[in-house]
Amino acid sequence: MPLLAAGWVAKRCQITGKVQGVWYRAWTIEEAQARGLKGWVRNCADGSVEALFAGPQEKVDDMITACHRGPPAARVASIGVEDFAGDIPDGFAKRSGS
Repeated sequence: MPLLAAGWVAKRCQITGKVQGVWYRAWTIEEAQARGLKGWVRNCADGSVEALFAGPQEKVDDMITACHRGPPAARVASIGVEDFAGDIPDGFAKRSGS
């Protein structure tokens, strides 16, 4: 897995609210791929969704802003955002839950 490309940022997000069973992960994959981001998204046992977004700062910021809205059936309560310093996957995909 490649490390972060020059000029890129990586953010891990914990998204809470009504975000499981509402097409949130599939929506996230489509939105992230449309922005050319790398990373992943997965459901968590506590009902939240966790995602990693890596790419140019403005694209990552735009994705996080979009996550506050989510797909039509979602009701996002909050998004925790933290810097991520680990390996970045090639592409963007769904991962199994945590």
